[in-house]
Amino acid sequence: MIGPDDASANGATALVVLSEPAPDDIVALEDQLYGFNVAATGIDDGRYLSIFLKRDDGTIYAGLHGHSWAGVCEIKTLWIADSERGKGLGSRLLAAAEREARLRGCHVIHLASFTFQAPDFYERHGFQRLVQLEDFPRGHANVLLAKTLMPEAPV
Repeated sequence: MIGPDDASANGATALVVLSEPAPDDIVALEDQLYGFNVAATGIDDGRYLSIFLKRDDGTIYAGLHGHSWAGVCEIKTLWIADSERGKGLGSRLLAAAEREARLRGCHVIHLASFTFQAPDFYERHGFQRLVQLEDFPRGHANVLLAKTLMPEAPV
């Protein structure tokens, strides 16, 4: 933690920089921004989207987490344990997220993947590269990808 800035000397509220903020503080901050977004757009359909694969003891060995709002689904995390990779779990998680996003009325899914992670995996699943932020992290790139969701055909 870095200490308060000079503002406190003249009576202003001090800034506090934290490396490990309280989870409740992050939720409060996100809730305030969400409230602003709803007020600006009139759209109040935001929800988390989380899918987990767990062992009998409750240990997560694969999962996906993100959120949907205003017709867009954003995947923030997709992770598979090393011992479970190559078994199609990532494809299953992604397909389940796409189905749920469609049910929520989403028309697109966005995500980011470092070049040492899985951008090629996402491209094989129909995602398009939007932009590549070079040297982030140093020697690599952060790839922003999106996939347009077509409505499912009636059964």
